[in-house]
Amino acid sequence: MTTLYSWNVNGIRAVNNKGLWQPFLASAKPDILCLQEIKAKQDQITVSTHGYDAFWYPAEKPGYSGTALISKKAPKQVVYGFPKDIIKEYKVPGDVYGDPNEEGRVIAAEYDKFWVVTVYTPNAKDDLSRIPLRHKHWDPAFLAYCQRLERDKPVIFCGDLNVAHTEDDLANPKPNRGKKGFTDEERSGFQAFIDAGFVDTLRLFKHGNGNYTWWSHFANARARNVGWRIDYFLVSASLKDKVKAAEIHPKILGSDHCPISVTLDI
Repeated sequence: MTTLYSWNVNGIRAVNNKGLWQPFLASAKPDILCLQEIKAKQDQITVSTHGYDAFWYPAEKPGYSGTALISKKAPKQVVYGFPKDIIKEYKVPGDVYGDPNEEGRVIAAEYDKFWVVTVYTPNAKDDLSRIPLRHKHWDPAFLAYCQRLERDKPVIFCGDLNVAHTEDDLANPKPNRGKKGFTDEERSGFQAFIDAGFVDTLRLFKHGNGNYTWWSHFANARARNVGWRIDYFLVSASLKDKVKAAEIHPKILGSDHCPISVTLDI
C-alpha cells in the first residue's frame, strides 16, 4: 500500500512555528507528501524531514506560492515546472501578477509504477483578472502535461486546484456562482480532466456536500464547516480499482486548508 498526502500549508514556516509540522508528519506517516504554498525559499526552510527525501520548488518572488514533494522512497527523477515546449504551445504567459512559470507551481516525480504531480493552480483573483490565464493557458497546459506523463505510466496528481468542481464542493453554491473558484471557466477546466479519464478519488467513497478542504477565516467558517473543496487527488483511470481510500482531514490544523490523502494498492 502507498499513502499520499497533499496539503496547502499556507506558509511552511508558519505551520512549523505553531509546533504543528512535526506532529503532523509523525502521525500521518505518508509515503509521499505534496505541499503547496510553502512561501519560502530553500535556505529559509528549517523544518525536519528526517527519513524523507525533500524536493523544494519555491517561487522566485519571496514569501509567495511554491510547492514541495517529500518522499520516503527516492523518486527516479523529479521535474520542476512545465516543459518549455508546453509553455510555448499553450502560451502560458506572464501577467500583471507575474509569470506563473516562476512561481514554483508544479512538481512531477517519477516512481517505478507511476508519476506523482503536485500543483498549486493560480488563483483567478477577486476581479477574475486571472481567468484568461486559467481558462486559455494554464488549465489546458496542465492537462496536456499530465496526459504526456500518462503515456509513460499512470499519473496521480494532487494539490490546490483553486476551483470547486460542482455545487456539492462548496457550502454556498448559489451566491458564489460566477465568483472566483466557481466560475464556468474554472469548472470547465476541472471537468476537462474528468472527460480525459482522470478520476476524482474522493468521489469514489463520498458523495454529496459537506466535504471541504478550505475555509475562510471569517465568521467562524471552519467550526461551522462552511467551506470549499478545492484540494484534490485525481488518478489515471487505470489506477481507479487500486484506490482503497480517499480522505479529508479537517481536524489537522495549521493552515486555512486541511490535508487530504489517498491510499492505493500499488
